[in-house]
Amino acid sequence: MEKLIITVALDGAEVTRAQNPHLPVMPAELAGAAARCRAAGAAMVHVHGRLPDGTPTQDQAVYAEILSAVRAVTDIIVQVSTGGAVGMSAEERIQPVLLQPEMASLTGGTVNFGQGVFWNPPDLIEHFARTMAEQGVVPEIEAFDLGHIENALALVRKGILKLPLHFDFVMGVPGGIAPTIRNLLHMAESIPAECTWSVAGIGRAQLPLANVAILLGGHVRVGLEDNIYYTRGVLASNEMLVERIVRLAAELGRPVAAPAEARRILRLADRNM
Repeated sequence: MEKLIITVALDGAEVTRAQNPHLPVMPAELAGAAARCRAAGAAMVHVHGRLPDGTPTQDQAVYAEILSAVRAVTDIIVQVSTGGAVGMSAEERIQPVLLQPEMASLTGGTVNFGQGVFWNPPDLIEHFARTMAEQGVVPEIEAFDLGHIENALALVRKGILKLPLHFDFVMGVPGGIAPTIRNLLHMAESIPAECTWSVAGIGRAQLPLANVAILLGGHVRVGLEDNIYYTRGVLASNEMLVERIVRLAAELGRPVAAPAEARRILRLADRNM
């Protein structure tokens, strides 16, 4: 197996400090959290922009601050969000890609998201994919359901994306695929053999799905965007969640990847789409 890539979704768009006071929000806070997670064993961070009052934003200037702050303190891979928050326009959501980060999330389709709808029609997905290709940004395909995998592979057939792709299976969002081991196996077996994948289990699903991913040769996403608790009733920090995965991986005989090793696994050195 390849070494294990640990990604940390540091903040997201929905979690608030009232829910977890450890949540990093401002660029300097995100950079500090990224550096601590790197020291703990993470290779990549997934970031969302926030305004000082905590409101989610996709403003390019905010992301520029985040990228600059993180790069000043650590060599960790920074993956920007193009999901933003439910209700944002495509024009808002794509802004961070124009800064040419190493990676960006690319959601594979529309999904009910709690009481809202995360709207990703085919023309939007194709526009985002083309923009990433033009900017030399490597996409991570966010698959909230099985059909999202097929949507991404359709873009490969059109020549917009190229194999191998990297997928992130987001499991447990109300409205998306259920976070079961059987479903994770199905998703992992539904992508081309040369592709890589990680799993982002939501809430209490994070830990059991991470264990399975380690054993299957996949990779793991943790972080406060997906899960604010360490154990029942005990609030987590991002680095606590990373440290636990590192310990589990060591027990299971799977070394973790440093950022340089993760770049090789994800083929980030070759920025040609």
